[in-house]
Amino acid sequence: MTAFADLTSPQLAEVLAGPRKPVLLLPVGAVEPHGPHAPLGTDEIISAGMCARAATRLADDPDVRVLVLPALNYGVTRFGAAFPGAVSVSEPTLHALVVDVCGSLTAQGFLRIVVVNNHFEPAHVETLRRATAEAGVAYLDLVRRRNAARLTDEFRSGACHAGRYETSLVLADHPALVDTPTMATLPPVPVNLLSAMAEGKDDFVAMGMARAYCGTPAAATAAEGRSTFDVLTDLLVEAVREVVR
Repeated sequence: MTAFADLTSPQLAEVLAGPRKPVLLLPVGAVEPHGPHAPLGTDEIISAGMCARAATRLADDPDVRVLVLPALNYGVTRFGAAFPGAVSVSEPTLHALVVDVCGSLTAQGFLRIVVVNNHFEPAHVETLRRATAEAGVAYLDLVRRRNAARLTDEFRSGACHAGRYETSLVLADHPALVDTPTMATLPPVPVNLLSAMAEGKDDFVAMGMARAYCGTPAAATAAEGRSTFDVLTDLLVEAVREVVR
């Protein structure tokens, strides 16, 4: 059993008192449009998928006990505000949630926490960086160069919102949530998000993403998603190892 919220209070006490060092994983995402084909919860699906896989991989580890916290599904997401389904919280709200949740856990003795995020809007990422630093917990920062270098070409290109990269990951875990007939009809949209943001554009429409996606979603496959999850899980397991040193 790897879900924190599935355990009883006495079971958690046993985890704290046990010989294996407890590490808690906090999946973070957002509710925002991911094209006409992928679910609003894409980012959280990816974060949760990483956490579940890392917990499974470390299930029999003699030194570490990994538990997955309930996901934090809301984030700072203004870029998709022109489309139905974008639900944003402010930077202070997100900051307070992360600091308060982590602080509540560390006060109980759960000192090793890794925040796992797959929503990369800059204000959201910067807020998580500040909040985790204040809370004294780890943050797996996938947009840092050393981590991004291990991911797919599309991810590194910056044209990866609801494109091949993200859609493949959802196909690997929740294929029924992808509108695959629509996905197959979508033409490539070669928008480099980093370049667009550097030009001062701050919403999907202004960036040239008229249907709230960029990249090549029609090329997405579950096989690529599984392969990418393997790499993401490697990165997360390494982060877990780091916090128990």
